[in-house]
Amino acid sequence: MKNNCKNSSWGIFFVLPAIIGTFIFIIIPIFCSFGLSFTDWDLLNDIKFIGLENYRAVLTEPVFLQILANTIIYAISVTLFAVIIPLIIASIINTKLKGSEWFKTVYFIPFITPAVVIAIVWSWIFDPNIGLINELFKINLDWLFDTKLAMPVLIFISVWKLIGYNIVLFLTGFTNIPENLYDSAKIDGANTSQTFWNITLPLLKPTTYFVTLVTAISSFQVFDLIYVMTEGGPKDCTNVIVYSIYKYAFEYFDIGKSCALAYILFIIIFILAMLQKICEKQKYS
Repeated sequence: MKNNCKNSSWGIFFVLPAIIGTFIFIIIPIFCSFGLSFTDWDLLNDIKFIGLENYRAVLTEPVFLQILANTIIYAISVTLFAVIIPLIIASIINTKLKGSEWFKTVYFIPFITPAVVIAIVWSWIFDPNIGLINELFKINLDWLFDTKLAMPVLIFISVWKLIGYNIVLFLTGFTNIPENLYDSAKIDGANTSQTFWNITLPLLKPTTYFVTLVTAISSFQVFDLIYVMTEGGPKDCTNVIVYSIYKYAFEYFDIGKSCALAYILFIIIFILAMLQKICEKQKYS
Protein backbone atom coordinates (compact mmCIF):
# COMPACT_ATOMS: atom_id res chain seq x y z
CA MET A 1 0.00 0.00 0.00
CA LYS A 2 2.82 2.38 0.92
CA ASN A 3 4.63 1.55 -2.32
CA ASN A 4 1.51 2.35 -4.34
CA CYS A 5 1.14 5.73 -2.60
CA LYS A 6 4.83 6.44 -3.14
CA ASN A 7 4.57 5.56 -6.84
CA SER A 8 1.48 7.77 -7.19
CA SER A 9 3.30 10.66 -5.55
CA TRP A 10 6.24 10.33 -7.93
CA GLY A 11 3.83 10.09 -10.86
CA ILE A 12 2.11 13.33 -9.84
CA PHE A 13 5.50 14.97 -9.32
CA PHE A 14 6.65 14.19 -12.86
CA VAL A 15 3.30 15.10 -14.48
CA LEU A 16 2.93 18.33 -12.50
CA PRO A 17 5.09 20.52 -14.82
CA ALA A 18 2.96 19.51 -17.81
CA ILE A 19 -0.25 20.21 -15.86
CA ILE A 20 1.02 23.62 -14.73
CA GLY A 21 2.12 24.47 -18.28
CA THR A 22 -1.24 23.42 -19.70
CA PHE A 23 -3.07 25.48 -17.10
CA ILE A 24 -0.93 28.62 -17.62
CA PHE A 25 -0.50 28.54 -21.39
CA ILE A 26 -3.78 26.92 -22.54
CA ILE A 27 -6.60 26.95 -19.99
CA ILE A 28 -6.11 30.51 -18.66
CA PRO A 29 -5.71 32.02 -22.19
CA ILE A 30 -8.91 30.26 -23.30
CA PHE A 31 -10.95 31.94 -20.57
CA CYS A 32 -9.17 35.28 -21.01
CA SER A 33 -9.67 35.35 -24.80
CA PHE A 34 -13.32 34.41 -24.41
CA GLY A 35 -13.79 37.29 -21.98
CA LEU A 36 -11.93 39.68 -24.30
CA SER A 37 -14.27 38.80 -27.17
CA PHE A 38 -16.94 40.85 -25.34
CA THR A 39 -14.70 43.91 -24.94
CA ASP A 40 -13.20 46.80 -26.86
CA TRP A 41 -9.41 46.86 -26.36
CA ASP A 42 -6.51 48.10 -28.47
CA LEU A 43 -3.68 46.91 -26.14
CA LEU A 44 -3.08 50.51 -24.97
CA ASN A 45 -6.28 51.96 -23.55
CA ASP A 46 -8.57 50.59 -20.86
CA ILE A 47 -10.67 47.52 -21.57
CA LYS A 48 -14.36 48.35 -22.19
CA PHE A 49 -17.15 45.80 -22.02
CA ILE A 50 -19.37 46.03 -25.14
CA GLY A 51 -21.29 42.73 -25.04
CA LEU A 52 -21.94 41.01 -28.37
CA GLU A 53 -20.94 44.02 -30.46
CA ASN A 54 -17.70 42.38 -31.67
CA TYR A 55 -19.55 39.30 -32.91
CA ARG A 56 -22.12 41.48 -34.69
CA ALA A 57 -19.42 43.65 -36.25
CA VAL A 58 -17.37 40.68 -37.46
CA LEU A 59 -20.36 38.82 -38.92
CA THR A 60 -21.59 41.92 -40.77
CA GLU A 61 -18.21 42.89 -42.23
CA PRO A 62 -18.55 43.08 -46.05
CA VAL A 63 -15.51 40.83 -46.49
CA PHE A 64 -16.54 38.22 -43.90
CA LEU A 65 -18.57 36.05 -46.31
CA GLN A 66 -15.65 35.99 -48.74
CA ILE A 67 -13.24 35.04 -45.96
CA LEU A 68 -15.61 32.31 -44.76
CA ALA A 69 -16.06 30.99 -48.31
CA ASN A 70 -12.28 30.99 -48.86
CA THR A 71 -11.77 29.04 -45.63
CA ILE A 72 -14.44 26.46 -46.48
CA ILE A 73 -13.25 26.01 -50.08
CA TYR A 74 -9.65 25.63 -48.93
CA ALA A 75 -10.52 23.19 -46.12
CA ILE A 76 -12.80 21.00 -48.25
CA SER A 77 -10.35 20.87 -51.17
CA VAL A 78 -7.32 20.08 -49.01
CA THR A 79 -9.23 17.48 -46.99
CA LEU A 80 -10.58 15.77 -50.10
CA PHE A 81 -7.24 15.48 -51.91
CA ALA A 82 -5.14 14.93 -48.76
CA VAL A 83 -7.27 11.90 -47.88
CA ILE A 84 -7.86 10.29 -51.29
CA ILE A 85 -4.29 10.60 -52.64
CA PRO A 86 -2.55 9.21 -49.49
CA LEU A 87 -5.10 6.37 -49.35
CA ILE A 88 -4.26 5.35 -52.92
CA ILE A 89 -0.50 5.65 -52.35
CA ALA A 90 -0.71 3.75 -49.04
CA SER A 91 -2.65 0.97 -50.77
CA ILE A 92 0.09 0.67 -53.39
CA ILE A 93 2.89 0.72 -50.79
CA ASN A 94 1.02 -1.87 -48.71
CA THR A 95 1.30 -4.37 -51.58
CA LYS A 96 4.96 -4.81 -50.52
CA LEU A 97 6.16 -2.64 -53.38
CA LYS A 98 9.91 -2.82 -53.90
CA GLY A 99 11.58 0.15 -52.22
CA SER A 100 8.47 0.99 -50.18
CA GLU A 101 10.56 2.10 -47.18
CA TRP A 102 12.31 4.64 -49.39
CA PHE A 103 8.95 5.95 -50.62
CA LYS A 104 7.72 6.33 -47.03
CA THR A 105 10.73 8.47 -46.17
CA VAL A 106 10.47 10.63 -49.28
CA TYR A 107 6.75 11.29 -48.80
CA PHE A 108 7.18 12.09 -45.09
CA ILE A 109 9.96 14.68 -45.53
CA PRO A 110 7.58 17.56 -46.53
CA PHE A 111 5.52 17.04 -43.37
CA ILE A 112 8.48 17.43 -41.00
CA THR A 113 9.82 20.43 -42.91
CA PRO A 114 8.78 23.75 -41.29
CA ALA A 115 5.82 25.37 -43.07
CA VAL A 116 7.64 28.69 -43.37
CA VAL A 117 10.56 27.04 -45.20
CA ILE A 118 8.13 25.28 -47.54
CA ALA A 119 6.29 28.54 -48.20
CA ILE A 120 9.51 30.38 -49.07
CA VAL A 121 10.74 27.64 -51.42
CA TRP A 122 7.40 27.34 -53.21
CA SER A 123 7.19 31.14 -53.49
CA TRP A 124 10.42 31.00 -55.47
CA ILE A 125 9.15 28.11 -57.58
CA PHE A 126 5.93 29.99 -58.46
CA ASP A 127 7.61 33.38 -58.84
CA PRO A 128 6.36 34.94 -62.12
CA ASN A 129 9.81 36.29 -63.03
CA ILE A 130 12.38 33.69 -61.93
CA GLY A 131 10.10 30.79 -60.97
CA LEU A 132 10.93 27.23 -61.99
CA ILE A 133 7.34 26.45 -63.07
CA ASN A 134 7.19 29.22 -65.66
CA GLU A 135 10.70 28.44 -66.90
CA LEU A 136 10.06 24.70 -67.09
CA PHE A 137 6.76 24.89 -68.99
CA LYS A 138 7.64 28.04 -70.96
CA ILE A 139 4.62 29.95 -69.68
CA ASN A 140 4.13 33.36 -68.10
CA LEU A 141 1.56 33.15 -65.30
CA ASP A 142 1.33 35.30 -62.17
CA TRP A 143 0.56 32.30 -59.97
CA LEU A 144 0.37 34.03 -56.58
CA PHE A 145 -0.87 37.36 -57.94
CA ASP A 146 -3.83 36.06 -59.94
CA THR A 147 -7.20 35.84 -58.16
CA LYS A 148 -8.03 32.61 -60.03
CA LEU A 149 -4.69 30.86 -59.46
CA ALA A 150 -3.53 31.85 -55.97
CA MET A 151 -5.95 29.64 -54.02
CA PRO A 152 -5.38 26.50 -56.17
CA VAL A 153 -1.62 26.96 -55.69
CA LEU A 154 -2.02 27.11 -51.89
CA ILE A 155 -4.28 24.03 -51.96
CA PHE A 156 -1.72 22.13 -54.04
CA ILE A 157 1.14 22.98 -51.64
CA SER A 158 -0.91 22.07 -48.56
CA VAL A 159 -1.91 18.71 -50.01
CA TRP A 160 1.72 18.03 -51.00
CA LYS A 161 2.82 18.76 -47.43
CA LEU A 162 0.17 16.53 -45.78
CA ILE A 163 0.45 13.51 -48.05
CA GLY A 164 3.34 11.86 -46.18
CA TYR A 165 1.76 12.11 -42.72
CA ASN A 166 -1.58 10.74 -43.92
CA ILE A 167 0.17 7.89 -45.75
CA VAL A 168 1.75 6.82 -42.46
CA LEU A 169 -1.66 6.93 -40.74
CA PHE A 170 -3.26 4.82 -43.45
CA LEU A 171 -0.38 2.32 -43.39
CA THR A 172 -0.94 1.99 -39.65
CA GLY A 173 -4.60 1.25 -40.39
CA PHE A 174 -3.58 -1.42 -42.90
CA THR A 175 -1.70 -3.27 -40.16
CA ASN A 176 -5.02 -3.84 -38.37
CA ILE A 177 -6.53 -5.66 -41.35
CA PRO A 178 -5.98 -9.45 -41.07
CA GLU A 179 -3.96 -10.86 -43.97
CA ASN A 180 -6.15 -13.95 -44.09
CA LEU A 181 -9.01 -11.81 -45.43
CA TYR A 182 -6.94 -10.93 -48.49
CA ASP A 183 -5.88 -14.55 -48.90
CA SER A 184 -9.51 -15.68 -48.76
CA ALA A 185 -10.47 -13.02 -51.31
CA LYS A 186 -7.76 -14.28 -53.69
CA ILE A 187 -8.98 -17.86 -53.31
CA ASP A 188 -12.53 -16.69 -54.10
CA GLY A 189 -11.25 -15.02 -57.27
CA ALA A 190 -11.61 -11.38 -56.20
CA ASN A 191 -9.53 -8.93 -58.20
CA THR A 192 -7.62 -5.94 -56.81
CA SER A 193 -10.51 -3.52 -57.27
CA GLN A 194 -13.03 -5.81 -55.55
CA THR A 195 -10.62 -6.44 -52.67
CA PHE A 196 -10.08 -2.71 -52.20
CA TRP A 197 -13.79 -1.77 -52.20
CA ASN A 198 -15.10 -4.74 -50.22
CA ILE A 199 -12.31 -5.39 -47.70
CA THR A 200 -9.85 -2.52 -47.46
CA LEU A 201 -12.20 0.48 -47.41
CA PRO A 202 -14.77 -0.94 -44.94
CA LEU A 203 -12.06 -2.01 -42.47
CA LEU A 204 -10.24 1.32 -42.84
CA LYS A 205 -13.30 3.35 -41.78
CA PRO A 206 -11.95 4.27 -38.30
CA THR A 207 -8.61 5.36 -39.77
CA THR A 208 -10.29 7.25 -42.61
CA TYR A 209 -12.53 9.05 -40.14
CA PHE A 210 -9.56 10.07 -38.00
CA VAL A 211 -7.48 11.22 -40.98
CA THR A 212 -10.40 13.20 -42.42
CA LEU A 213 -11.15 14.90 -39.10
CA VAL A 214 -7.53 15.83 -38.34
CA THR A 215 -6.93 17.07 -41.89
CA ALA A 216 -10.12 19.14 -41.90
CA ILE A 217 -9.35 20.78 -38.55
CA SER A 218 -5.77 21.61 -39.57
CA SER A 219 -7.03 23.01 -42.89
CA PHE A 220 -9.42 25.38 -41.13
CA GLN A 221 -6.46 26.63 -39.08
CA VAL A 222 -4.08 27.37 -41.98
CA PHE A 223 -1.92 30.44 -41.45
CA ASP A 224 1.79 29.97 -42.24
CA LEU A 225 1.49 29.48 -46.01
CA ILE A 226 -0.89 32.39 -46.46
CA TYR A 227 1.13 34.72 -44.24
CA VAL A 228 4.36 34.07 -46.13
CA MET A 229 3.12 33.53 -49.69
CA THR A 230 0.10 35.79 -50.31
CA GLU A 231 -0.77 37.78 -47.15
CA GLY A 232 -4.41 37.09 -47.96
CA GLY A 233 -4.21 38.60 -51.44
CA PRO A 234 -4.74 39.29 -54.18
CA LYS A 235 -8.00 41.12 -53.36
CA ASP A 236 -8.63 38.89 -50.31
CA CYS A 237 -9.03 35.81 -52.53
CA THR A 238 -6.76 33.79 -50.20
CA ASN A 239 -7.72 35.51 -46.96
CA VAL A 240 -8.96 32.97 -44.42
CA ILE A 241 -10.30 33.16 -40.88
CA VAL A 242 -7.05 32.51 -38.99
CA TYR A 243 -5.16 35.08 -41.04
CA SER A 244 -7.97 37.57 -40.36
CA ILE A 245 -7.65 36.85 -36.63
CA TYR A 246 -3.98 37.78 -36.91
CA LYS A 247 -4.76 40.97 -38.84
CA TYR A 248 -7.41 42.11 -36.36
CA ALA A 249 -5.02 41.57 -33.45
CA PHE A 250 -1.63 42.72 -34.76
CA GLU A 251 -2.43 45.06 -37.65
CA TYR A 252 -5.67 46.74 -36.54
CA PHE A 253 -4.99 46.24 -32.80
CA ASP A 254 -8.63 45.25 -32.28
CA ILE A 255 -8.24 42.45 -29.75
CA GLY A 256 -11.97 42.11 -29.13
CA LYS A 257 -12.82 41.40 -32.77
CA SER A 258 -9.82 39.09 -33.06
CA CYS A 259 -11.03 36.99 -30.11
CA ALA A 260 -14.62 37.04 -31.37
CA LEU A 261 -13.52 35.74 -34.78
CA ALA A 262 -11.43 33.05 -33.06
CA TYR A 263 -14.52 31.75 -31.26
CA ILE A 264 -16.57 31.88 -34.44
CA LEU A 265 -13.93 29.61 -35.96
CA PHE A 266 -14.12 27.38 -32.88
CA ILE A 267 -17.89 27.02 -33.35
CA ILE A 268 -17.44 26.15 -37.04
CA ILE A 269 -14.84 23.46 -36.28
CA PHE A 270 -16.94 22.11 -33.39
CA ILE A 271 -20.01 21.80 -35.62
CA LEU A 272 -17.90 20.13 -38.31
CA ALA A 273 -16.51 17.59 -35.84
CA MET A 274 -20.01 16.82 -34.52
CA LEU A 275 -21.41 16.36 -38.03
CA GLN A 276 -18.59 14.01 -38.95
CA LYS A 277 -19.14 12.03 -35.76
CA ILE A 278 -22.88 11.75 -36.46
CA CYS A 279 -22.24 10.65 -40.04
CA GLU A 280 -19.73 8.06 -38.84
CA LYS A 281 -22.22 6.64 -36.33
CA GLN A 282 -24.87 6.36 -39.03
CA LYS A 283 -22.45 4.44 -41.24
CA TYR A 284 -21.77 1.90 -38.49
CA SER A 285 -25.45 1.57 -37.49
